Amino acid sequence: MSRDPLVLERVIGDVLDPFTRTTTLRVTYGSFRVVTNGKDFKPSQVVNQPRVEIGGNDLRSFHTLVMVDPDAPSPSDPSLKEYLHWLVSDIPGTTSANFGHEMMCYESPKPSCGIHRYVFVLFEQIGRKTVYCPPWRQNFNTREFAENYNLGSPVAALYFNCQRESGWGGRRLYL
Repeated sequence: MSRDPLVLERVIGDVLDPFTRTTTLRVTYGSFRVVTNGKDFKPSQVVNQPRVEIGGNDLRSFHTLVMVDPDAPSPSDPSLKEYLHWLVSDIPGTTSANFGHEMMCYESPKPSCGIHRYVFVLFEQIGRKTVYCPPWRQNFNTREFAENYNLGSPVAALYFNCQRESGWGGRRLYL
């Protein structure tokens, strides 16, 4: 049985197919709020665009970063899934998202009902300027997006949980 949090919390299944991580992805809100799989954040902690650092060993490789909410507008009725919160392309390997081309500006999480998963997915591009911006944020599909732009499988992914400020508790891992 897999103990991978992406599998346990159905990120793999709901958003992604199984993949092999080949690149490091570090996401930090503020100076010290590092995103780890399953970590709980309040909306006030994720208002500002995070710093995203891409691993790898080749500045000549380029990456696309996608941030989606598969639980929009509510986990019990995700009729807007996947809601696209951020899209950055042409990020050189071994740098940060700041060096890429922001195609869809960062929209901070504002869950109104339930505990939402916010998923960061990193793809390696086949070349520069090979990815285009979708016309809207709602009903984005990470799998179709990757297929349309020949991105292949993800090279890294992370997710965190978020619920409204007055919410409490966290999503339970299915063990």
